[in-house]
Amino acid sequence: MNSVFFPLPSCQFLLPCLQKQPQCILTNRVCHRNTYVSPLSLSFPFLSHHSLRARLSPVGATVPSNEGVVTEGVVSVINLEDFAEKDWSFLDSDNFSSEEDRLKVDRIISAGEIQETSRVMVSVGSEAFVDQLVESSPCSLLLVVHDSLFVLAGIKEKYDKVKCWQGELIYVPDKWAPLDVVFLYFLPAVPFNRGQVFGAVAKCFSPGARLVISHPQGRDVLEKQRQQYPDVITSDLPEKSTLKEVAAEHFFELTDYVDEQGLYLAVLKFVGAS
Repeated sequence: MNSVFFPLPSCQFLLPCLQKQPQCILTNRVCHRNTYVSPLSLSFPFLSHHSLRARLSPVGATVPSNEGVVTEGVVSVINLEDFAEKDWSFLDSDNFSSEEDRLKVDRIISAGEIQETSRVMVSVGSEAFVDQLVESSPCSLLLVVHDSLFVLAGIKEKYDKVKCWQGELIYVPDKWAPLDVVFLYFLPAVPFNRGQVFGAVAKCFSPGARLVISHPQGRDVLEKQRQQYPDVITSDLPEKSTLKEVAAEHFFELTDYVDEQGLYLAVLKFVGAS
């Protein structure tokens, strides 16, 4: 069994930094996208309390101290098998890299009407989308929420100021509220119903905030992706009538809707409870 060992309380429920810290011992590495990435090489605490707590199991073990003295203590064990991730590679497919595709992403980003003072969240975004967002739209806060530790690690490695949170959208803590813009870049991969998603986003919004739902390749490509990745893609893109109904229940107003071959884009404005 391949396992990662680290002691508590120094690491607690956060992934520690592997910068020659003697208390963190890596017994194997994980290969992801043809690149070897150590789960303990992440130098930021984005792993959610809920998701990691279930993976920790205390055991008795001998732990070397900084002085080289071996002492008895309790450590927590994380099996590397527990880090097995869904395949998110389709989000950054090589087939989606043309100038036309870049223009589609620009259109999605522009729909957020981001200003330098904006507080922005991206849920289930690709690394390429975050790259383009950082490049084109400076803002006061950018928070990326994703199920994948490895996607977040790649983003954090490039952009230290970007906040990263690993877990599901509806469990994001409210410490980053109020938000001005939320991009649901790949809503069909969010494993919750529309009401739960809109309710969670509404709690983070003040009146005037914008919710942007998109798929930069449209329904036809989504259906092909769902056939290839059924464990990741669990729903469809909402029809206009469905979207308007759910939006009204949570005090959103649909301001723009595009559902054409090669692009899905819905923009909603939070009007707040009257």
